[in-house]
Amino acid sequence: MSKIIVVIGAQWGDEGKGKIVDLLAEHFDIVARYQGGHNAGHSVQVGDKSFVLHLLPSGIVHKGKTCVLGNGMVIDPKAFFEEADRLMTQGIEVSPERVKISSRAHLILPYHRALDHTSEERLGNEKVGTTLRGIGPAYEDKAGRRGIRTADALVPEVLRSRIERNLEDANRIIMAYGGEKLDANEIFDETSRLAERLGAFISDTTHFLNVAASDGRSILLEGAQATLLDVDHGTYPFVTSSSTVAGGAIVGSGLAPNRLTGVLGIVRTYTTRVGEGPFPTEMVEDEAEMGQLIRERGREYGASTGRPRRCGWFDAFATRYAAEINGFTSVALTKLDVLDALEEIKVCVGYKLDGRTCESLPAVSQDLRRIEPVYAILPGWQSSTVGMTEMDSLPSEARAYVDFLSEKIGVEIGLVSTGPERSQTIVVKDSAVGGWLND
Repeated sequence: MSKIIVVIGAQWGDEGKGKIVDLLAEHFDIVARYQGGHNAGHSVQVGDKSFVLHLLPSGIVHKGKTCVLGNGMVIDPKAFFEEADRLMTQGIEVSPERVKISSRAHLILPYHRALDHTSEERLGNEKVGTTLRGIGPAYEDKAGRRGIRTADALVPEVLRSRIERNLEDANRIIMAYGGEKLDANEIFDETSRLAERLGAFISDTTHFLNVAASDGRSILLEGAQATLLDVDHGTYPFVTSSSTVAGGAIVGSGLAPNRLTGVLGIVRTYTTRVGEGPFPTEMVEDEAEMGQLIRERGREYGASTGRPRRCGWFDAFATRYAAEINGFTSVALTKLDVLDALEEIKVCVGYKLDGRTCESLPAVSQDLRRIEPVYAILPGWQSSTVGMTEMDSLPSEARAYVDFLSEKIGVEIGLVSTGPERSQTIVVKDSAVGGWLND
């Protein structure tokens, strides 16, 4: 049976999925992205080299691995080639032999970026805090059946007619809010040149992945963003525009559901969030200094935007919700070393709303803003865990912290990251993750 694993962030993103996928990729034949666009940012550290990825799966830094950009993604062709060209200068091969782009993936065009700016301006104080890269408007066009797929872009007359049709409506909105009118000919000329170059990468990736699975090849499915940013199951409306959960991996790749053999959830030892939206365990007011300490120790600045991330205590209640939705087989815990300096550590183990205990994550964002977290307080270890590769080497308080999180989220912790490099990792040998590393 083919080994097919989904890797999913269990919080609000930026959990360190890039490093974990990079670590696992060596043991898989194919690494595929299934949703999102270049609003995602994964950082991979290999020795003294750092690779920042926005569209390409983290497996691209491994020689001989095939990388797939699935049908569930939205792709800005200009951003794709900027990333590909940058990686080529760093010695990474990005060629049609190594990278396959779904013919059903949708394109992000200049008017999507303009509409993204307009949408945020219109929302004012209710803005979502997007990366302004056109992701949401491109998914709106997809759902509205007016999107342009990569296969469409290869047919000039189809590309031109759809740009003209879509731009007529887009310009009305852009100009109504003080933006500059966009020219259809300019967009067509730019896009058609990029599409011509993109053509060599485009194929039926759904067929490719299913044939590969039938042939027994192993596949690692890489998610962007995270569970609490899922358009259905996240903290709506402060979410991304796609399905980030395990079910989305099926839809966004075209693999049949019964092919999945495991789901790995990624969590930090604390929680962060970028942009707007409720964040019950955020370190604010009298904990602002602690939040800044975590931010600096964890280098919590967005890989895509450079924005400082909001920092908070680990939220076991929300992570248990993520485990329930995704059916995590195992969990990878990242950035244990960031907590090395803390004397004591808080963990949210429950929510209260208006004095009542919550049984599940509230659906109304206004309710989430009024949540009162229920905390457990654990002792810190105040000694370095950087680079440790065995659980027995960790301070007893650090091991107790890991065990406590596993108990509260109800899933085994099969991997613990103790630094940014591949080697700085503890793999629990008898865990599901340990099994996945067997070729």
